[in-house]
Amino acid sequence: MQAPISGTESAERVADVLLSFTRSDGPLGVSSIARDLDLSKAVVHRILQSLVSRNLIQYSPNTRDYRLGTAGAALGAQALRLLDVRQIARLPLMDLRDASEETTTLSLLSGDKRIYIDQYESPSEVKMTVELGRMHALHAGASSRAILAFLPEQFVSRVLNDELTTLTAQTITTKAQLQSSLEEVRTLGYARSAGERQSDAGSIAAPIFGPQRDVIGSISICGPAARFTDDRVAAFVPLLLQASATVSDFTQQH
Repeated sequence: MQAPISGTESAERVADVLLSFTRSDGPLGVSSIARDLDLSKAVVHRILQSLVSRNLIQYSPNTRDYRLGTAGAALGAQALRLLDVRQIARLPLMDLRDASEETTTLSLLSGDKRIYIDQYESPSEVKMTVELGRMHALHAGASSRAILAFLPEQFVSRVLNDELTTLTAQTITTKAQLQSSLEEVRTLGYARSAGERQSDAGSIAAPIFGPQRDVIGSISICGPAARFTDDRVAAFVPLLLQASATVSDFTQQH
């Protein structure tokens, strides 16, 4: 009797079937996929039906083959967009790092959270670094609120009405505090935080806007909180706003 397929193995098979379409210039049939992946036709057919139901793959009844669906194409387009933003932001972030001598970061909106996708570290021995690829809530920290403040009202209301998780003693955890902070961000054009997500970290961040002039992410200057004095922040702000405007302008042109 054949051993049951584990969840991990099943997920790997689904991924392998989907990736088959990235290696093909045209439609694929059940037989060719099964032969290429050394899987049974029954297994491949079940996987394809699941992918079709989610529009990742499209089935053609006339030719009885499969091709990449609208959702699959959208995933590819999204991946390219994220890579484009990272490339566009590279020089502005490097210049901002050099001018401020603090770490600079790029975050992008991902669902109802944000994710760091790039950073340029401070030349200082004592500095702040971030973990790329990790999701963060939108209520805590300058990089998050710089995004949240410019999202549609319905989205903001949903965050305001959800539980605002406490990360440090300085994290904003009430609806009134968050509303007030978001209004300030909209007025100033940037967000500032001190110890909200990490106890000893200071940060200022500004939003990045995409092709439809919708907020897609933020860039920040961050470092040890003790170095983020009012005077230094005041000097950083015009540099930050210029960098965010540059990235937004290029993003909207591509």
